[in-house]
Amino acid sequence: MKRNIKKVAVIGSGIMGSGIACHFANIGVEVLLLDIVPRELTDAEQKKGLTLEDKAVRNRLVNDHLTNALKSKPSPIYHPSFANRITTGNTTDDMKGIAEVDWIIEVVVERLDIKKLVFEQVEKFRKPGTLITSNTSGIPIHFMSEGRSEDFQKHFCGTHFFNPARYLKLFEIIPGPKTSQEVLDFLNGYGEKFLGKTSVVAKDTPAFIGNRIGIFGIQSLFHQVKEMGLTVEEVDKLTGPVIGRPKSATFRTVDVVGLDTLVHVANGIYENCPNDESHELFKLPEFVNKMMENQWLGSKSGQGFYKKEGKEILTLDLDTLEYRASKKASFATLELTKTIDKPIDRFKVLVKGKDKAGDFYRKNFASMFQYCSNRIPEITEDFYKIDDAMKAGFGWENGPFEIWDAIGVEKGIELMKAEGYAPAAWVNDMLASGNSSFYSIKEGATHFYSITNKKVEKIPGQDAFIILNNIRESKKIWNNNDSIITDLGDGIINLEFTSKMNSIGAGVLQGINKAIDMAEKEYNGLVIGNQGSNFSVGANIGMIFMMAVEQEYDELNMAIKMFQDTMMRCRYSSIPVIAAPHGMTLGGGCELTMHADRAVAAAETYIGLVEFGVGVIPGGGGSKEMALRASDLFRKNDVELNVLQEYFLTVGMAKVATSAYEGFDNGVLIKGRDIVVVNKDRQIATAKQVAMQMAEQGYTQAPRRKDVKVLGKQALGMFLVGTDSMEAGKYISEHDKKIANKLAYVMAGGDLSEPTLVTEQYLLDLEREAFLSLTGERKSLERIQHMLTKGKPLRN
Repeated sequence: MKRNIKKVAVIGSGIMGSGIACHFANIGVEVLLLDIVPRELTDAEQKKGLTLEDKAVRNRLVNDHLTNALKSKPSPIYHPSFANRITTGNTTDDMKGIAEVDWIIEVVVERLDIKKLVFEQVEKFRKPGTLITSNTSGIPIHFMSEGRSEDFQKHFCGTHFFNPARYLKLFEIIPGPKTSQEVLDFLNGYGEKFLGKTSVVAKDTPAFIGNRIGIFGIQSLFHQVKEMGLTVEEVDKLTGPVIGRPKSATFRTVDVVGLDTLVHVANGIYENCPNDESHELFKLPEFVNKMMENQWLGSKSGQGFYKKEGKEILTLDLDTLEYRASKKASFATLELTKTIDKPIDRFKVLVKGKDKAGDFYRKNFASMFQYCSNRIPEITEDFYKIDDAMKAGFGWENGPFEIWDAIGVEKGIELMKAEGYAPAAWVNDMLASGNSSFYSIKEGATHFYSITNKKVEKIPGQDAFIILNNIRESKKIWNNNDSIITDLGDGIINLEFTSKMNSIGAGVLQGINKAIDMAEKEYNGLVIGNQGSNFSVGANIGMIFMMAVEQEYDELNMAIKMFQDTMMRCRYSSIPVIAAPHGMTLGGGCELTMHADRAVAAAETYIGLVEFGVGVIPGGGGSKEMALRASDLFRKNDVELNVLQEYFLTVGMAKVATSAYEGFDNGVLIKGRDIVVVNKDRQIATAKQVAMQMAEQGYTQAPRRKDVKVLGKQALGMFLVGTDSMEAGKYISEHDKKIANKLAYVMAGGDLSEPTLVTEQYLLDLEREAFLSLTGERKSLERIQHMLTKGKPLRN
């Protein structure tokens, strides 16, 4: 049977429930969000003369929770208007509404007795065939469905979202004893295709997959800290970006999530997994018990492993349990990895370290490898699901078995033996059968060693994706130090940036021009996309800074012209050029996106023209393009100045959209032209389809524009008055005003005496001249230098 999800009900509106409701609203689904009726009035309600029967009172809890969620940062919603898709109510008056929904999700407090009461109520109103799932993070699924009807049990399972639901990709699906295969297959596909998640089917064991492994990792670190005499800062240094984990690493992550949440899950595993070989590890160390007593739970209580006092961040000393000034952590072993770009390539070096860091990694990985290999088949039949869960739920760049492969399976076993650990028997069986690694790549697809079938098999579900890592070597047709061109098949090629943070310098510009040359001669279309953390952080400002300091203005002029010409080539070539932005898409990355024929943007795209932050204006066609886009929106009898002012302010305030949908509001993406994909893993494949479709429909190179309407002195005068008053009111500095006035001159089309139609090239020349003049300003150079050295904008 075909299922469509048009409306869902979410029961329980706490942080998690509201977050899940918002994410369904993000993807266009109507949501009914319910919570309990308050037992008593607040003082404010009493003063207003309200009673417990008033709707405002009865829906107070759900409305307050949703309002708080929508105000939180980072936002759980892609666009403020999407919150209109959520209707609120209470479980006493509005439960009948669940008869109209396609999926009911329970997200109430983690108590079996309360969950069972909710399901009893649900059963009274739910229509047969409706999906019913629980977002429990650890209560066994089979306990929850006991005593329910046959139809309920058939359509019931666990669907565990990770918090925050918008941002963390893991979606664990946990079948109950009678869950139908049709329901599991549907949820697996829906999670990946519509919710943009990594769907992982887990067994009904305590804490499922992600938390079982993740909490083991954190608990083993808690015990290791004392044994090895490490500080909080040292552990966070060793377990952060250097090994491809989030910046918050270990202790900061616990502060964000809440120590009480971690303790709850760890206690659950300790009580319910008596036969776990690492059972004692889940016992809480003394310092954690003390912190729980003191209610030092992290961000929610104002202090945890870290505490903010004024502008200073203090750290907890785990021996004295007193806060002290933070100490910088450094290790010789980490210095050795500074030249290694990819975390996956660092592990071999890290485990050979001769200092405390080397000891730490050897112990840490040895215990992790043993624990993970022993969890099969207990928590899942296939080890790749453990890797998927850790990457999607905990933000690890590489899962435990990928790390083990990177070190070498046999080398990993040596490490384990040296530390007193041993792998599960199936690992030795795998090696004995002639397979020396857990994963392999064949024909562009990832294969894994199937423990059940004792042979190498293709990981299912990859056909909807193009994984650049898997085809980069076999399908590469050209490369330089900063970019790679690969053949995606069906007449479409892909250009991938490989520069630091995918910044755009001479090597990337050469790559773009080469890719367009090749596509025009031999292919049907070009995708510009990558699968790194970010699409591009913009132009290589280090190169601009060096040229400006050396006063090599002719070379700098040539470099800017090369950038502009390359962007214009993306717009005007004989083949469709599709940009695939995601993550940070700033400055030059935004300009490239704006000049492609179409953008296939990931929903999580943080895009904007941010050049003001480094003391210049957009110089790669961005200033020209914003004037052009404003001109395209001018309508007869409209106040054209207002339209242009919106675009001017977007650049002048260096606005960055916090999702692709906000990018439409800011004018950097165009409705009806650019499209949004929720699952980033599908992005390259979707962009390829768009390029093929445009080519098949008969793509023709457009003529360059000569009809851009600029407003001249009329607009320039208004902008200059505006920047004067902003400076007088001390909202902007004198140098901010100077930059804004240069931008005003470009976007007004100069000081023309009346509105005029101009060419794109005319605006590009004005833009380049303004950019060049700003690179000759000391204060602009100070801003660029500050960004290069400190990574933050300077206001001077």
